[in-house]
Amino acid sequence: MTDTAARATALTKTYGSGDTQVHALREVSVTFDRGEFTAIMGPSGSGKSTLMHCLAGLDTATSGTVTIGDTDLTDLDDKQMTALRRDRIGFVFQSFNLVPTLTALENITLPLDIAGRAADQEWLDTVVDRLGLRDRLDHRPSELSGGQQQRVACARALAGRPDIVFGDEPTGNLDSRSSGEVLSILRAAADEFGQTVVIVTHDPRAAAYADRVVFLADGAAIDELANPTAEGVLDRMKQLETV
Repeated sequence: MTDTAARATALTKTYGSGDTQVHALREVSVTFDRGEFTAIMGPSGSGKSTLMHCLAGLDTATSGTVTIGDTDLTDLDDKQMTALRRDRIGFVFQSFNLVPTLTALENITLPLDIAGRAADQEWLDTVVDRLGLRDRLDHRPSELSGGQQQRVACARALAGRPDIVFGDEPTGNLDSRSSGEVLSILRAAADEFGQTVVIVTHDPRAAAYADRVVFLADGAAIDELANPTAEGVLDRMKQLETV
């Protein structure tokens, strides 16, 4: 087992051709270590979400490689890719993506149920209690606040003990208190559970929860910042937008 949870090597993604061709990613190479929390930032249109979608197997790159652990995603067929996303990757989206007719607990265990896998009850209890959801498990999404819904989404992402958890603007629809709760959970996922966490965010306060920030501009990875503070991230973002 490698210490690298995910790696992009010379990742390029282009859309269209000729005069209308758009370079979403330009030979991006970046490594994500096990147990590390990374935030990906950059101006609008810099390629943040495209990079995450390629890393997570939701989109395919034009050239370059993506590996999850020792598995090269470019070698996988559709069935293998589906299995990898289901078994080794967790997702937290901005829009929660909960099934309205299911209870919180049913939403949490849904990916495991689809995979035909039984939940590890001890692990599930740990996740549920750490996220403060014990008294909300019988509630449906409409009976939960936005912050509670996103905590359910976090629990769903963690329940299968994936190799890596991706968050696409996971606090984008939340107020500051709920945002702090969710980010603390993702921080704990790295610190206490040894999960690898990668989020795309535009919020310097969210990025400050990470171990490092990777900055993109015009589809290229141009800088990194270790042990970030909100102020340091904001200053770097201002420089990028000025350039």
